[in-house]
Amino acid sequence: MIEVKNLVKDYGGHLAVDDVSFTINDGEVVGFLGPNGAGKTTTMNMITGYLSATAGSVSVAGFNVLEYPNEVKRRIGYLPEIPPLYTDMTVEEYLNFCYDLKKAKLPRGPHIEEICCLVKIDHVYKRLIKNLSKGYKQRVGIAQALIGNPEVLILDEPTVGLDPNQIIEIRNLITQLGKNHTVILSSHILSEVQAVCERIIVINNGKLVADDKAENLSKSLSKDHSLLARIIGPQKDVMRLIATIRGVEGVSATGVRESGAIEYKIDPHPEADIRRELFDRLSERHWPLIMLTSNELSLEEIFIELTSPKIPVSRKKKGED
Repeated sequence: MIEVKNLVKDYGGHLAVDDVSFTINDGEVVGFLGPNGAGKTTTMNMITGYLSATAGSVSVAGFNVLEYPNEVKRRIGYLPEIPPLYTDMTVEEYLNFCYDLKKAKLPRGPHIEEICCLVKIDHVYKRLIKNLSKGYKQRVGIAQALIGNPEVLILDEPTVGLDPNQIIEIRNLITQLGKNHTVILSSHILSEVQAVCERIIVINNGKLVADDKAENLSKSLSKDHSLLARIIGPQKDVMRLIATIRGVEGVSATGVRESGAIEYKIDPHPEADIRRELFDRLSERHWPLIMLTSNELSLEEIFIELTSPKIPVSRKKKGED
């Protein structure tokens, strides 16, 4: 669907984007991450055709952005970090304006009504945009990106400035949109990216530094692959049982963390997934498993590791009180 090849953007000697290449397939929901100034927004602007590239190429659905800009723009819905709203218009006027601007072909009334219901702005349809809350303005911004039912959605910081409830609402909306669209999501809220994205692309200083699923990045970058488990049961018998599970290379008790529950550090083989068998074996003996967590790097720690390689990741071990 989206193919980026050797993309370069040079601003008078400053390489904002430096030889970046990646492919995003139909129906993927991809998190596009990087620190401020890394080149994320510049890359997204080149994908949409808003900026031209110094070198390299971008194609969407087989159409080169420079050669067929209108074909590409017809297939992309873009929400910039600051939504392009005309605040003196009503929601109705603005969405109809966007419909005309995009030369949409779908039946105007039903199409706009469907979008408003999807993003839950149908009850503010007649209101001035300037009188809406920040959350509803973001929803209107997403609605304009959906005009014309584009195949690709590019969302740049869609939840910036929102309160926790609004963030959850927009996150759920993005998850729903991902069922019918290819989505590129840029955000500094890493828990949000981890919740909705199947794949992570990380850019730093204009260069691509990672492109994989979050769990694969965690496995490849983590030095500690152990699990921490809190189990209620006789310590010696529990340790003996865990040690017999296929893929377990070592187990040790780290002490009582909760009333009646002992915490165990389990070292599995890096390629082994012991969780299901651990649960089944404990259940057979009626020994409750009340916590199971991994010591592999979180997405936040992966981000720090990839974008600040000279700064060691300081971590409190999971399970420590």
